[in-house]
Amino acid sequence: MTVTMPPKIAKALAPSAPPMSFDPTNPFIVQSDRSVLVEVDNPKYTEARDAIAPFAELEKSPEHIHTYRISNLSLWNAAAAGFSADEVVGVLQRYTKFPIPQNIPTDIAETVARYGRVKLERIDADHLKLVCSDKPLLAELARNKKVKEYLGEKIDDTTFAVTPAFRGVLKQALITVGYPAEDIAGYTEGALLPIALRDTMVHDGAPFNVRDYQREAADVFHAGGDVRGGSGVIVLPCGAGKTVVGIIAMSLLQKNTLVLTTSITAVKQWRREIIDKSTLTADEVKEYTGETKDIGPVTVATYQILTYRPDKTEDFPHFGLFEQRDWGLIIYDEVHLLPAPVFRVTAQIQARRRLGLTATLIREDGREGDVFSLIGPKKYDVPWRELESKGWIANASCSEIRVALPTDATRMEYAVADHRAKYRIASENVAKDEVVAELLARYKDQRVIVIGQYLSQLHRLAERFELPLITGSTPNSEREDLYNKFRSGEVRHLILSKVGNFAIDLPDANVLIQVSGTFGSRQEEAQRLGRILRPKGDHGDAHFFTLVSRDTRELDFAHHRQMFLTEQGYSYEILDERDVLPTKAAAG
Repeated sequence: MTVTMPPKIAKALAPSAPPMSFDPTNPFIVQSDRSVLVEVDNPKYTEARDAIAPFAELEKSPEHIHTYRISNLSLWNAAAAGFSADEVVGVLQRYTKFPIPQNIPTDIAETVARYGRVKLERIDADHLKLVCSDKPLLAELARNKKVKEYLGEKIDDTTFAVTPAFRGVLKQALITVGYPAEDIAGYTEGALLPIALRDTMVHDGAPFNVRDYQREAADVFHAGGDVRGGSGVIVLPCGAGKTVVGIIAMSLLQKNTLVLTTSITAVKQWRREIIDKSTLTADEVKEYTGETKDIGPVTVATYQILTYRPDKTEDFPHFGLFEQRDWGLIIYDEVHLLPAPVFRVTAQIQARRRLGLTATLIREDGREGDVFSLIGPKKYDVPWRELESKGWIANASCSEIRVALPTDATRMEYAVADHRAKYRIASENVAKDEVVAELLARYKDQRVIVIGQYLSQLHRLAERFELPLITGSTPNSEREDLYNKFRSGEVRHLILSKVGNFAIDLPDANVLIQVSGTFGSRQEEAQRLGRILRPKGDHGDAHFFTLVSRDTRELDFAHHRQMFLTEQGYSYEILDERDVLPTKAAAG
């Protein structure tokens, strides 16, 4: 079967001129260890960055030279999306400054060729088979201790029977030994659910239309109903409408759907969006959370309720939700946050279609391979800056403001503290409060979110500036009331704890002040930046400020946060507190 490549990928691969073996004016330095150094100040940087992103991972992003890594997993994701080894090498040739090391084209070709060398296919309704035309390779895999326990009897020299219950764990085993399986065994149909997008949709009081990239992402996932569609991950920035992609996928499949997401607030947002943008009624879209346990044709549940158990010796009582209805589709929202126990149950339900939605494939636990095996490979992504240039998300400026510890006593307290206490002392630095005061005054007429990790710091800020504070202990009714007031403009400044990281619908926020974070998590940076990226009605810009204590561990973690923003193409300005505070600037 020929894979139809999304237009944006085809455009990225189409050379504007015949590829050259190398050009000293190019931005890439391709090295024999599969790392690629990219000159940020090169005129070709932007186009080269977009061209390498589908098959390489950003590792380092200081000011002038960024380092990408062409990993096995990044190449397999590219292969699953329709890239050939020749196209990958062609991108490197087009932008390399020096001749490409001789081992690289061969290494890339061999790695890409490993994807799909083994295939999972269906024999009949109750039996699967593992097929590999390379007989010696299949014999080798059948002897591997990680693989052989999941294989049934040998059918012939190219085929082993596979019990359907082992479909997921076998794929996990195969990717660990370097031969990711292409799963074309198909899916259970699932119970029928008539659903269509509304002809005229309204969102936040304004006409709403499906965007081209949302439709394209859902179409790539669906693949016209072919067995090569129906499982995979869509990567889109926060604020770009991943929920809409999920709803379009539901309309394409017309099946009962289970949606898993990160919080009760996110559950309510998904339910609101589904009812608003589809022909489904409120009676057909149910919530399954710690508060309400209703099950319907579309059910939206939290990861927390699924992973709840009375103690570690007992089973997860809510895993039964996966079998409560004949689901035709399971949507994993924020798939980069998928808890480990949900991987386990996902391995057991590989016959269900699975759609992962996320702003980043980076997982802090390093289990990207499990996402690939159990949810599916990356099927579609769009750079944040591409959507920004088209007005789908707001223009954003990102600034890190470095603030000194206020006194010698605080510096001494920091010096003698243990590692964890050092981070908290730096995060809660009271000198940050003055910078917050200046920024709140500067943006007094705009919608501003102040967000942080430590409740004592947030309570201090809320009391000083007389601002509402939302934490994990804030009742849901009070949260929703404050969110509505924020949307309407009745409340313009709001303080959030880390409960504000996930799927909170604050479409008109355009300034975010981050006073503390979670040890430099790139996931967290994606979520927090997403709070301000939704397009503004007045086409205004968004501003993202991170406050960091100078000469502390916060600087080390700030580098990791910066990685995510740079990966998406944002410049990252570093300011001194004296650049923000007029009195300190005068004193300086």
